[in-house]
Amino acid sequence: MEQFAAVAAAHFLALLIPGVDFFLIARTAMTSGWRSATGVCLGIAVANGILIAAAFSGVSLLSHPVLLDGIRVAGGVFLVVVGAAFVRARVRVDVEQGPRAESATWLRGAGLGFTSGLLNPKNALFYVSLAAAVATARPPALVLYGAWMVTVVLGWDVFVALALGSRRALARMDRVLPWLTKAAGGFLVVFGIAMIAGLAAGLVS
Repeated sequence: MEQFAAVAAAHFLALLIPGVDFFLIARTAMTSGWRSATGVCLGIAVANGILIAAAFSGVSLLSHPVLLDGIRVAGGVFLVVVGAAFVRARVRVDVEQGPRAESATWLRGAGLGFTSGLLNPKNALFYVSLAAAVATARPPALVLYGAWMVTVVLGWDVFVALALGSRRALARMDRVLPWLTKAAGGFLVVFGIAMIAGLAAGLVS
């Protein structure tokens, strides 16, 4: 029980730190509404489930340097592409009619969330570290930990989507939403380039 409490606390604290997944949920919720954002939430949760299963069942595979470097490169490219799309996007919110976006769909959001969750190096590194810390736990306990973390990821992300996709939130965000979207896009682009540049510098040295 003590180990479960430690795992749950560490996971939730890591979840509270805003990252790529948070920006995707926030942007989708504020431009397409909370219903569309739940697709992103589900995709992220499924990706986290895959990473958790991979880490808990084979730490050595997921922590292999070549695989982690591949995740960093793919994740960096993904962040640059998504960030550039955010910067170029023209966002407008109609509080009376509801949020509108450029043909956003629930399935598209789910795919984007899945890709983001799977290619986020922070997720992979966190779950590998966590798996190493609970390496002595029995399989039933690991299944419980994994199920708990996936449920918490989904629950928290849906909460964020509901909070940012409500009419009240949209009314408050109407004027600043375009600036927030571009700022988030710029952050993702810079973060993605930094990931790729850091990996390249490490290979050269």
